[in-house]
Amino acid sequence: MAHASIAALRKFVRSREPEERCDTCGMALAAEHRHTFDPASRRIRCACDSCAILYATVYRQIPRRVIALPNFQMSDAQWDDLMIPISLAFFSYSTPAKKTVALYPGPAGAAESLLCLDAWEEIRAANPELDGLQPDVEALLVNRVGTLREYFLVPIDECYKLVGLIRLHWRGLSGGTKVWGEIAQFFDQLREKGNACPV
Repeated sequence: MAHASIAALRKFVRSREPEERCDTCGMALAAEHRHTFDPASRRIRCACDSCAILYATVYRQIPRRVIALPNFQMSDAQWDDLMIPISLAFFSYSTPAKKTVALYPGPAGAAESLLCLDAWEEIRAANPELDGLQPDVEALLVNRVGTLREYFLVPIDECYKLVGLIRLHWRGLSGGTKVWGEIAQFFDQLREKGNACPV
């Protein structure tokens, strides 16, 4: 009788297949694991520690720091001069393009905006913390939804996480209430990471 009970319980304790594996060697990964970035294709790869080190000359390791920038200087007029069509965007220096690129998330993925370089240089000059961004793998993430004026220095995978979230939940022309709730939750979590991360 005891054996039958144990056998019945084992059905509910089967080991689950891990959700993510290293994109290079296929090794199972923990929920918290490294990501690497291919600057040419802008592709993010999941990586075990060994592959992240072994292929460091091919794929750049994405750092993990998140820094909230409460004193970031950007006026509404400067934002308008950047000609970003929505209130969310991220900016990073692309080594293949040899310039700062501006992307914004939407229901079809990340779209690149034609960045007004004069406007960007004015913003960069007023915010020296931007000089510390690691090329390709870190970005300035801007949230100007509604009355918010938030700026974060983030790993590039956080930006693409936001892009994926919007693609997954967007409905209709305006996105629907669910997607805006998901966006708000994303930034709540980002603020917590930023507060926990030393500058």
